[in-house]
Order: sequence, then C-alpha cells, then structure tokens
Amino acid sequence: MEQLSVLDAGFLEAEDSDRHVSLAIGAIAVLAGPMPDVDRVVASLAERALAVPRLHQLLRTQPFDLGVPQWMEDPNFDPSHHIRHAALPRPGGDAALHRWAAEVMERRLDRDRPLWECWIVDGLQHNRWAILMKVHHCIADGVAATRLLDQLCDDSDAIAHRDNSEKATDNPGFNPMDWISGVFRASMALPATALQVMHGAVGIADGLMRPAATTSLIGPVTSMRRYATTEVSLDEVDTVCRRFDVTVNDVALSAITDSFRTMLIRRGERPQADSLRTLVPVSVRSDELRDRIDNRVSVMLPYLPVEQADPIEQLRQVHARLDRAKRSGQRQAGNILVSAANAIPFPFLAWTVRALTRLPQRGVVTLATNVRGPRTRLRVLGRDVVRLLPIPPLALQLRTGIAIMSYADRLVFGVIGDYDATPDVDELATGIKEAIARLVTISTGHWRSTPAGTLLLVEGQ
Repeated sequence: MEQLSVLDAGFLEAEDSDRHVSLAIGAIAVLAGPMPDVDRVVASLAERALAVPRLHQLLRTQPFDLGVPQWMEDPNFDPSHHIRHAALPRPGGDAALHRWAAEVMERRLDRDRPLWECWIVDGLQHNRWAILMKVHHCIADGVAATRLLDQLCDDSDAIAHRDNSEKATDNPGFNPMDWISGVFRASMALPATALQVMHGAVGIADGLMRPAATTSLIGPVTSMRRYATTEVSLDEVDTVCRRFDVTVNDVALSAITDSFRTMLIRRGERPQADSLRTLVPVSVRSDELRDRIDNRVSVMLPYLPVEQADPIEQLRQVHARLDRAKRSGQRQAGNILVSAANAIPFPFLAWTVRALTRLPQRGVVTLATNVRGPRTRLRVLGRDVVRLLPIPPLALQLRTGIAIMSYADRLVFGVIGDYDATPDVDELATGIKEAIARLVTISTGHWRSTPAGTLLLVEGQ
C-alpha cells in the first residue's frame, strides 16, 4: 500500500472540517456529436480507467488519524459505480449544462469507493454530448488531473502507461529519533536563499492571518453551488501579452480583477486595496514527475488591485505584484513547509490541520488557479473534444473560485460560487470576457486611459 503525502491528506482534513464543502475538482469535455451508443462509451471508459491504478484504489484511513492514510486496491472494484449517464432537459444550452455540473460537483464523493466519478451526458445543443470527470483533490492537482483526463482519450500514449514511479512504501511506527533526524535533514537542505524563503513564509502567514477588507466575497458557504464559464481567444490574449510585455497568467488575473471590481460596485460595495487577497496555486512538479498522479503545488497570496479603475494600470499592477510574490520566496517557502511537514507525526499534523481549517479565516478571499491544458484537440471514441471546461473546488470559506485552463486555441475560465452568496456568478464570468476584450481593444487600437480610469479613442492616429 502507498501512503498519501501530507499535502494529499491535507485536502481530506480540509474537507472534514466543513460539512458544506466537497473538495473534488473536475473538467467537462464537450464533444461533437452524435453520441455513440452509451454502452460502448461506458465500456471504453471503464477499460481506460483500469489502466490508471489510482482509479481502482480505495482510501484506507486509520481511526482518530493515528496513521497516514493509504491507497489500497479495491477488491470489489466495479466501474458501473463510477461511470454514470445523464441527460440535459431541452434545449440543452450552457445554462442547463452549468446547473447540472454544479449539482454534480457539490455532492461529496463516497469514501467507501475509489474517489472519482465520470458522467456521460447527452442532450446538449448543436448535436453535442459531454463527459464530466470528477476526482477528489487528494488524488490529483490540476496538472495531474489534466494528465488523467488525457489518459481517458484516444491515441494517448499514457493509456497503456503504468506509472512505475509510484512505489509502495512502508508505514513504520513513530520513532522520535527518526523524526528528529528528519527535521535536521530538512533544515540542512535549505538553499542558500534561506532568507528569501523565510521572507516568503512570513508573507504566507501574514496573508492567512491578516483580515481582508470586509466584503460579501468571504464568509460561510452552503452545500449548494453555481457554475459558469467563459472563453476567449488565446491569440487575442497573446496580443495583449506582446503589447504590454506580460504573461498569459497576468492577463487572466487582470481580467478577474476587473470583473471582481465590477461585482463589488454592483453590490454597492467599495473596492479597496485589501479587498481581494487571492490564493494562486503554483505547480512545483518536476519534469520527471509529470506523469505522476498526486499533488505538487505551492501557493502565492497576492492582493489583486480591485481598487484600480484603469484596466492598463490593473494589468501592470497584477504583473508587478505577481513578480514580487515570485521573488518574495512564497513559492519556495510553501514547498519547503509542506516537505518539512512530512517529518511531523501524522496524528499531530492531522489534528492541527483540521483545527486550523475549522477556524474562520478572513485573509484569503478567492482562488484563481491556472493550468496549462492540451494545445491540440483531444478525441474520445473518434469524436472531437470541442470544449474543455475546468471546475475548481470551494473550501475554507471562499465563496468563489476560478479555474483557468488553456485548450487548443482558447483560454477557458470556469467559475464556481456558493449558491446563496454568489447569485451573480454568471456576471462574474461575463465580466472576465469583457475585461479581456477591452484589453485587446487597447492593444490593437488607438485608445488611451484617463486619470479617471475611462478610455478615450484618439482621433486621427
């Protein structure tokens, strides 16, 4: 049996701390029709799932968290427990797909079975159908989940691949001398940039403990969700990147900033400099572990500049703040802290994580996670995947979460929100698209910003 890492197990503890949250991540692949025979689809997906060891393994936990959770083979694995069929009510537009996906994602996965579901849904407009893949976050981060989805598609070299890097590990009892030596080894492994890492650790702690401005964006959540998506052209985003010498992630987060600003104003609230502390996961996955199904992420906690009305200034400040967060050592500090936590006896760690996640946190307001998806179109059973829609989780009193994923020539935003606290989740998604369109217009046209944050067309240029 293989042990979960501290980070993997942490997602279980975070879910256990709030009965209203489900820490599963998902993606919807929308395929060109017509849909093949359902039995054929189920049989094909079941065969491909068998090629992924984690999809037919159970989670084995110890009473009172006295031992590290482990993966064990499910002796009674039945794909029919996980692969299910649904149909949307006509006319099967995006609104119906979003409502259905929100209902699927808000339900917790059954821990008595392997922690995943795969839904086949027909009845979409334009002679299309879809597959929703849902896995618990303790299995995979966004990068690994994308790789897992690829393994369910046609012509993937990963379908026949067996991850030999996943070795079974022993689970010895707690030895104080082993713990002390482990802490010593971890401390000796600190890089020469230890001061930078310490600064990053302080930044993470400050971000988690310092309350954000009081707004409607943070607070308790219910067990119901809303979901919305929007898509933009990657070529148009690249135009903005070249014009302002920024990254795709900068443009995406700038658009998110502008949409949140509009949301706050629409709700009658004043956007402030400390209104939108954002959890930005950062992958620390090395190339040799790119095929491993697990979690390998650190975090940055920048404030997004919702107080700025000027879209160009928003973009510049997002770029500067992310650059500062990268140089601050937050990414390295988070990675080292997670690694060092592996040296702590698991019972103490589990109880601490569960206690901390039950405390009301008011520092972090939202989640924005960016995963690079396939740049070529995927196929399932000979059908083209025409859209790929990411779905993030909600937890820790975050009322909204946004997943950003590139697919083929599109940049896709999946926005999830608490049902009661974010009835305007569709407007949040629409605002992201409008913000990027505005940046594209500025980049390609003769526009300039005014001190008031408005845009003027410059005649005769």
